[in-house]
Amino acid sequence: MCLFTQEEIKNSLRKASVKQSESSNTSRILFAPTSLNHYSIDCFGEIYSRIQNDSFDTVVIVESQPGTHEKKLPMPSHKSFSTRFGEVPVNDKLRNELCDEDDDFFIDDEAFSKDLSLFDQLTFLQNQLNDFTVLSIQITDESPAIVKELAAALEEILASRNALLIFCCDIHHLEQEQFESLLDQFEKRNMSGLLHSLNSENVDMYGRGAFFAGLLIASKWNLELHFSNQKDSKSPVAGYAEVTLQPIFG
Repeated sequence: MCLFTQEEIKNSLRKASVKQSESSNTSRILFAPTSLNHYSIDCFGEIYSRIQNDSFDTVVIVESQPGTHEKKLPMPSHKSFSTRFGEVPVNDKLRNELCDEDDDFFIDDEAFSKDLSLFDQLTFLQNQLNDFTVLSIQITDESPAIVKELAAALEEILASRNALLIFCCDIHHLEQEQFESLLDQFEKRNMSGLLHSLNSENVDMYGRGAFFAGLLIASKWNLELHFSNQKDSKSPVAGYAEVTLQPIFG
């Protein structure tokens, strides 16, 4: 975790906001880098400035923690999470709903650590949203079945709620050809193709389970994907998925 002052974070958000065009569409999903550091702070600012005019009651932060953990989709038992900017309460009601949804969701601290990307994401959220609750979910098994299960549960429970989904993933690790292939599958709504790609050794990136879960939900909600590139590079580093407003005829 790289420690920035509140003024440095606010400054990155201000700079990003100035560069953005006006949009009335709401971003429901963010694809954020897993680590906040001097290389990624501008990217964090750009992505989180997308929710500047939005107000969310709940934020769900999903990240991959592959390993030998027994629980496939654990959620920490904490009542709140603390950063140097204060505490954020956990949405206990939503956590219990997910546990009732399927057997692979558990309230369990086995995959929890102070090194989770959760805390980097919270430092920006606390400078963008006033009152919100948070839920942290770790994916310890990135198999297609588990990722599909996670996406289905979140898509169903959060579809009509005032919630923001953040998927922590280092998509800049993807080769350009791989990235374009995944976007093509998304555009064609080829969900079986996406799940096959998830199971492929050719897709090598940290946080791939979180990334694919976000793609599946964005497709189900019919959201429009946007990705930003690194400076002087074609490699995407982050993205967001926003609601597409349908034209009114009559």
